[in-house]
Amino acid sequence: MKVARAPKFRARNKVHYRVLHWPIWIAVFFLAPGSLVFQLFAYGFSHRVGWWFATVVLATAITGWAGQLPGVEPRPYIIRFDEDRPNPLYRKICYTTAWGEMIAYAVLNWLGLLDACVTGKWHLQQIYSAGYFPIAGGVWILGAMGKLPRVKATTRGEGYERRFFYGMLWATAPSQGVLGLLWIVLPRAHWVDFVELGVFTSMLSGLLWLASEGFLPRTRPVVPEFAGQVLVE
Repeated sequence: MKVARAPKFRARNKVHYRVLHWPIWIAVFFLAPGSLVFQLFAYGFSHRVGWWFATVVLATAITGWAGQLPGVEPRPYIIRFDEDRPNPLYRKICYTTAWGEMIAYAVLNWLGLLDACVTGKWHLQQIYSAGYFPIAGGVWILGAMGKLPRVKATTRGEGYERRFFYGMLWATAPSQGVLGLLWIVLPRAHWVDFVELGVFTSMLSGLLWLASEGFLPRTRPVVPEFAGQVLVE
């Protein structure tokens, strides 16, 4: 098994490190109301979208300044990956929200492509309206119960759990980015639906495999050995 090299522990997070993590959580909470975000991609910017974006920016700025966003803390919360520390509420909320979105958007986009290939028509708006909150909400319930990686009561399993989270992130974000690009540059024709489905499916499965093998950043387990040391390659 490929495992991570020993991390460099730091007493404080650098300013640029904290600032670069802030847009991640802006995106996570902005994407949370799936139907509203779908309207943005389908019909463009609106006042509702603008107010929601401003609210998310303000809320994440306040919580980030207070050190209540993962990666935006003045000091890293997790120092050693085998420590049995209580998992703070803000980490549970942030990672639970992200899990729900990653799974829901990937599943619904894949189903929308499959439906378009089978029927020859697009029903993505109807699919999102019917399926986003049941899927994302179900994942959020699991997170509230502490059944998802990085949202459990303790941080003891962080060395393994982070690889599942980053693996899903690496699989879903680039795949949907490429899918969006294909939607923009390719013509609207039925054969294109098959191309998009093939590319999306291949990227999802390929990136998930790379993550499972530890070839992508932060997807190798950090395995504690003796006295808080970690195994290396």
